[in-house]
Amino acid sequence: MTLKECYEKMEANYDEVIGRLRSERLVQKFALKFLDDPSYQLLITSMEEKNYEEAFRAAHTIKGVCQNLGFTCLGDSSSALTESLRSGWTPEADRLLEQTKADYQNTVTPLQSLKDSQQ
Repeated sequence: MTLKECYEKMEANYDEVIGRLRSERLVQKFALKFLDDPSYQLLITSMEEKNYEEAFRAAHTIKGVCQNLGFTCLGDSSSALTESLRSGWTPEADRLLEQTKADYQNTVTPLQSLKDSQQ
């Protein structure tokens, strides 16, 4: 799998991130590092523990990384979740968390396939 194919499977913005970082090697390096980022697990744990301040920080981190890497779908859902948690729990936070979970899986599955194809 190529990096561009990976981005297509994620419904991510390959052209935007290449335009910003100017190097496919660099984009791939940072995209694959996303697999090891602990923010998603922190988000899930924090929501389960009803620690909404920590959940906000985790969602905000995910949003920022996604914006930098052009992960459009996950970036959009984590951004919406971030805003819903900005002042603590809101009624839509649980629904937005479920969308973020789905988008996270749709992001990491192609990334893992890309990583596996490199080995």
